[in-house]
Amino acid sequence: MRPSIGPLAPALGGFLSLAVAMGIGRFVYTPILPHMAEALDLGPGGAGLIASANFAGYLLGALLAATPLPGGPRPWLLLGLALGALTTGLMAAVTVLPLFLLLRFSGGVASAFVLVFASTLVLERLARSGAARLAALHFAGVGFGIALSALLVALVDALGSGWRASWLAAALASLLLALPVPALVPAGDRAPMRAGAAAGPAPGLRRLAAAYGLFGFGYIVTATFLVAIVRADPAARAAEPFAWCLVGLAAAPSIWLWSRAGARIGAARAFALACLVEAVGVAASVLWPGIPGAVLAALLLGGTFMGVTALGLAEARRLAPANAARALAGMTAAFGVGQIVGPLVAGTLAGRTGGYTAPSLLAASALVLAAALARPKPALSGGGGLA
Repeated sequence: MRPSIGPLAPALGGFLSLAVAMGIGRFVYTPILPHMAEALDLGPGGAGLIASANFAGYLLGALLAATPLPGGPRPWLLLGLALGALTTGLMAAVTVLPLFLLLRFSGGVASAFVLVFASTLVLERLARSGAARLAALHFAGVGFGIALSALLVALVDALGSGWRASWLAAALASLLLALPVPALVPAGDRAPMRAGAAAGPAPGLRRLAAAYGLFGFGYIVTATFLVAIVRADPAARAAEPFAWCLVGLAAAPSIWLWSRAGARIGAARAFALACLVEAVGVAASVLWPGIPGAVLAALLLGGTFMGVTALGLAEARRLAPANAARALAGMTAAFGVGQIVGPLVAGTLAGRTGGYTAPSLLAASALVLAAALARPKPALSGGGGLA
């Protein structure tokens, strides 16, 4: 790390890493999906399978990240960035479901690697530099990547270039954003990949992981199908081109806002509050028809889901400072389970009820339960903010 830049360098590296792996690699599928489905006659079942394959890969990547992989986290971070860009580009080269599943599964592994290892390296360096507030910049990369991918897909669609060009544009953007990362993200002064001590889990970590899993279940219906929900509502269809972009634009500054809330009331309480706000947005996506409901859903989803992610990971790191990589990977695995189960349950309910109202209300209920679990007991109420 260059002394003249100080802790800003790793924070920027984390910002770019999460923009590539999460904002683009994970979420570009949402705005591309309607165009793919129309061109390939891809039904809801196939679309859901492709989404679930990515979530399954994400879970496997998180589980692998929890093991003592050789070489330290930095090489695996860089491998994740390269694999994410490659699998995103290759989505333009295939047309059969098995290959889509394989590519999205591999991309999910890459996304989890980048999230866990970038967060481990960057948050460790920021904490030791006394610059924990820059964690907001690190996590803001997800919102930037979402907004960028939405704009790219909208531009490609306006040019009439088709869904394949959208995947290629996303891959090129991923590659360009990833180029500065090796010069910005530190290698780490200690070995966070080692197996942890034999001590049991930190108090409160299991409840937090359960809440994080429910959060994964609760946000995934809207995060995957928001554009499809908007398109299915004739009164809201005009919002389709910008709904997903609003999610990204709301997500980028939300990290700073929720980090301030975490510093004031503690990360666990802020986590619970953000889940409740997100539940309102998830419910609004189906209960408030038309453009106002679509806009509110996009803003509340974007304005909370990365805040919940950042607060959850920061609190997990605080609860297990001696084994941060394992704690972050465990949280990511719990999240992965939630977002795999979510589409399966949502797909069944949507098929039986003919729409997304029941699945979305169930998702909102899961977020309320996550808030109840995350709210700390009196003995755990102090501290834990991002700053």
